[in-house]
Amino acid sequence: MDERFMKFALEIAEQGRGQTGLNPLVGAVVVKDHKIVGFGAHLLFGEAHAEVHALKMAGEKANGATLYVTLEPCNHYGKTPPCCLAIVESKIKRVVVAMLDPNPIVCGKGVNILRENGIDVRTNVLEEEALKLNKHYVYFNQNKRPFITLKYASTLDGKIATRLGDSKWITGKEARLDSHSYRANHQAIMVGIGTVLQDDPLLTCREIESKGNPIRMIVDRHLRVPLDAQIITNKDAKTWILTTDHVNQEKVKELEKQGVAVHQLKKIDGEGILKYLAEMKIMSVFVEGGSSLLTIFYDQGLFNELVVYLAPKVIGGSDSLSAIQGKGIDKIKDAKSLRLVQSTIIGEDLKLVLTPK
Repeated sequence: MDERFMKFALEIAEQGRGQTGLNPLVGAVVVKDHKIVGFGAHLLFGEAHAEVHALKMAGEKANGATLYVTLEPCNHYGKTPPCCLAIVESKIKRVVVAMLDPNPIVCGKGVNILRENGIDVRTNVLEEEALKLNKHYVYFNQNKRPFITLKYASTLDGKIATRLGDSKWITGKEARLDSHSYRANHQAIMVGIGTVLQDDPLLTCREIESKGNPIRMIVDRHLRVPLDAQIITNKDAKTWILTTDHVNQEKVKELEKQGVAVHQLKKIDGEGILKYLAEMKIMSVFVEGGSSLLTIFYDQGLFNELVVYLAPKVIGGSDSLSAIQGKGIDKIKDAKSLRLVQSTIIGEDLKLVLTPK
């Protein structure tokens, strides 16, 4: 019975995807006499949490009822009051929690408060499903660095562009739409300046029905970004430029006048970037290229997931661009091993999702 109602809570939680910012996805269901009398989800960053929505719908029926929630209720004041307080005041009799909150401010404390107030609490119900729901949030809180997804589209021979730099389009529309869904599920999209100069991308989720656009991040050591690039002139999403602290300050001012946030780091490498983004509370980044940026994160093992779209085409040529460049390895035994977790046919292309072993 608990699993059935928790499954519904997990489904509800999905409704907030792309809207909750730093906050996790959470769903809540109030059940009394085996009937659902209230439900809710955390839908927008800074607004009421799932438990509050569910309890408000249940009203007086919450008295003596069971509350199912996908994440441990919070115990502290943030942008909203603590959910534990609302649960106690509603006279809920029992609370079923899918997983404890990995945020050290909450972890275990919310459950303890409920128990101290005489509420029966059961934890770890459909915990694995709850962990998947908020994998970016969980990873960030446990490791203090953003969850990094690398993505590229290539031909069967691993090429992402011809020798002249042409890359539109290697894969079909279906694969591109799927890629845009990944953009929508991350806080930020990241590309290198080479991609901006070559393709002048917009880097939004325009091809799908999205609740918003992630931050556009451009790694640009020498601040070469053109002032008329789409990522500068288009205001559908925020744009961050990650650069060094010895670039032309006049250009910095010009970019800032256009609403671009220029972040001047002391060191522009994989570790330096991730450390800085963690300080800026960025929990997840979708790295789309180009080859140089992908190589930095791949070679240093600074990624959690790799998404590859393979098109049934061959470009060939030693001068055409491969997804991962760099020096390479000398022996096969030194190659990084990846774990294949998903393979799907999308249109005419093959999508592979892999994780580091």
